[in-house]
Amino acid sequence: KHRQRIHIAVITTYLLYTIYEAHHTIRQASDYYQDLGIPHSASDREIKSRFRRLAALYHPDKVAETATSTEFFRHLKTAQDTLLNPAARFAYDRFGPSISGWANSSSIRDYLTIGAIQILQYYGAGAVIMYVLSLTGQLQFGVYWRWLGLISCAVLEAHIASRPYAPRFASHLVNPILTNLAAQPPYLPFQLIQILRKCSVTLFIALSQLGPLISPQTAAKSGTEEEQFNRQVERLAQLAVATDTEASRLVAMEMAPFVGDAEALGEVQKKTSEWLVSNTIRSDPEVRDALGNVLRKRRTDAPAGARGNR
Repeated sequence: KHRQRIHIAVITTYLLYTIYEAHHTIRQASDYYQDLGIPHSASDREIKSRFRRLAALYHPDKVAETATSTEFFRHLKTAQDTLLNPAARFAYDRFGPSISGWANSSSIRDYLTIGAIQILQYYGAGAVIMYVLSLTGQLQFGVYWRWLGLISCAVLEAHIASRPYAPRFASHLVNPILTNLAAQPPYLPFQLIQILRKCSVTLFIALSQLGPLISPQTAAKSGTEEEQFNRQVERLAQLAVATDTEASRLVAMEMAPFVGDAEALGEVQKKTSEWLVSNTIRSDPEVRDALGNVLRKRRTDAPAGARGNR
């Protein structure tokens, strides 16, 4: 009993640490607003004014020109240009600095279209992985809740990315805690999405570990390793039968033009049998070696530049 509690405590601690690590990574990466030293609600005038002050300090003509200083000034210039463009600013707040690589995007609709495609790709890949794991018997606990969580995360991410304002749980709960208690800047929508993805993946992994501990009845139902192995063998057998049925159906479709023509059908069967026999003979290692020796002997006395095997 104590070992079970310790195991649960360790997994829960790791889950909390993963959330903290995701938060720390986001803060280390910074964002355009922090780099320019402006609030998220800064106006165009405030952005330009702040950039002029930073340019006076970090412009390559003002400091010793190095690769680092030049790159940092370019980063500040990119931050200013992005935040002064209403469509690009909307997209940056929701999808992060990756929008700089979205070519031919000029309107909010263009950015939202690309962002929606990326969301579908991410959660589509997650759904495929979960389906494959369920087929192999890896997901025995909380299958319903996993699918519900995946769909909920996809809907929530789409809501965060498409709304003109931050969701209420962020503006009324998460961000006030960060600003008032932790004295840190609030999350941008794309940072919320990063936290959401990290937490969802970690939670799915934790469910696999906590499931048998929290609900031992489920673990008992899953049976011993031998029973699980037998169930997997049964699944493979069912897949094999389904594959054989599909192959037979495809062969029947290919033979459809010859149905009712006994002579043509017999000719096809004859040619197929001859091809199978010939292919089997040619695939035999001894036959291949013998053919290679014969061809090598034929080419022994051939003059330079000769072609063919005579």
